[in-house]
Amino acid sequence: MVTVTDDVRTAAEAWLSQDPDPDTRAELQDLLSAGAGDELADRFSGTLEFGTAGLRGAVGAGPNRMNRVVVIRAAAGLCAYLKAQGLTDGPVLIGYDARHKSDIFAQDTAAVVRGAGLDAVLLDRPTPTPVVAFGIRHLNAVAGVVVTASHNPPQDNGYKVYLGDGSQIVPPADSGIATAIAAVGPLAEVPRGDDWQTAGDDLLGAYLDRIATLVPAEAPRDLEVAYTPLHGVGRALVEQAVARAGFAVPAVVASQADPDPDFPTVSFPNPEEPGAIDAALELARSVGADIAVANDPDADRCAVAVPDPAADGGWRMLRGDELGSLLGEFLLSSKPAGVAACSIVSSSLLSKIATAYGVPFVDTLTGFKWIGRVPELVFGYEEALGYCVDPAAVKDKDGISTLIRVLQFAAQAKSEGRTLLDLLDDLAKKYGLHATDQLSARVEDLSLISAAMNRLRATPPTLLGGHTVEGIDDLNEGTEVLPPTDGLRYTLSAGARVVVRPSGTEPKLKCYLEVVIPVEGDDVVAARAQAAAELSAIKRDLATAAGI
Repeated sequence: MVTVTDDVRTAAEAWLSQDPDPDTRAELQDLLSAGAGDELADRFSGTLEFGTAGLRGAVGAGPNRMNRVVVIRAAAGLCAYLKAQGLTDGPVLIGYDARHKSDIFAQDTAAVVRGAGLDAVLLDRPTPTPVVAFGIRHLNAVAGVVVTASHNPPQDNGYKVYLGDGSQIVPPADSGIATAIAAVGPLAEVPRGDDWQTAGDDLLGAYLDRIATLVPAEAPRDLEVAYTPLHGVGRALVEQAVARAGFAVPAVVASQADPDPDFPTVSFPNPEEPGAIDAALELARSVGADIAVANDPDADRCAVAVPDPAADGGWRMLRGDELGSLLGEFLLSSKPAGVAACSIVSSSLLSKIATAYGVPFVDTLTGFKWIGRVPELVFGYEEALGYCVDPAAVKDKDGISTLIRVLQFAAQAKSEGRTLLDLLDDLAKKYGLHATDQLSARVEDLSLISAAMNRLRATPPTLLGGHTVEGIDDLNEGTEVLPPTDGLRYTLSAGARVVVRPSGTEPKLKCYLEVVIPVEGDDVVAARAQAAAELSAIKRDLATAAGI
């Protein structure tokens, strides 16, 4: 055991003197009494960095954790930034999920906003993130805060910030807020009030009213659905939205139906992770569902699984790019006036769909902070199960309105005797099979990620899975249309591509692979087999090149 240094002990004792939370004070006192030098050094070695994703980290005492001290300082810095920018003519809307301490962090934020002389509107219950993104513009708010860690592990919480346009913050707002947070004085000097307003049924009703307009009255609605909110906050609104849109209320996974911050039935509360939606698939099989859908814990993402006789257990989950392409074909086929967008790590298929229907297309950096602010956006998505299907109302990913759109085109397909797999085959025949995959390496030591990026830059691969590397974009340098970001984009022969980047929210190096295979004689099965082989070969060579 490492001895607690004098500097760390002094910092910890100073923290104890200001921490208003008896839980984290007791936790910190126990660590000091136990002489937990390593743990204390980690908690006091730095501070959680405020960036475009706001704050995110494990709940606990110390500046390098999520706690009331960190949240109060973040709220004070946000208010100082808003006042310095003259953004004071509306309220700050504050929402929260059902994670540990979320309600307390949200109340602290409301108190600080009022203490700063700004109006605060606090949601009166744990609420899906897209409701706040909707509510910002609905209430003419100057900013929004959601206390959530989305699909992170149970021990985490986070602090997501929007400005008055309803989009997540991007530079330079992030650095401006971070600078203001750093300038906050002693916690005891941060003024706080207790006279904030609350929002509940009226705001939720307005959000549901909007969703109810998405599906035309004459659209088919015969569909059996299995659903899981993964212990998150999506269930109540999903059930109401489905009913408002005219569909039968879905069967819900009972063991995952209610909010639970410990997420007891899943090892990782992210529908992308293996096994996360197994309970939903089991329910779907037992009730004879046509489709299974899942939200992540704050309900801004949507996952879909469908019957597939070729898959283990007879069901398979659609990849994020597959669902994005199906939504793109469905929404863009009406030739809407506006722009389609997806992130650079998503499939190139959406650009071809947009071109086919005469809809302008742009690609963006990863994250809805970029996609949501594309001017005149009519549809946007990212491969990590995030979809924006009604940007006039929500300029962010929205797992609830996406779910309704999915039910709409799935019911339409069923009425024609077809399935979502048939629709995917249609896309392959029309545009070529665009198959994607990921190579992801989770690390304990973050230096391994920078080492892999440095290795790829110093010794760039020339051949990946039999595909010649025809071009390399170092995204650190930016492009004519993309701001700088840490990433590498490889253009390969035959339309293939690879993007490598560190995750913005997890200790992972993420590599995104795509191959494009022409479908000969409508033989999609053969094209899929070829794609799987090519993706496997690219993955193997890329892992070697990156040293992961």
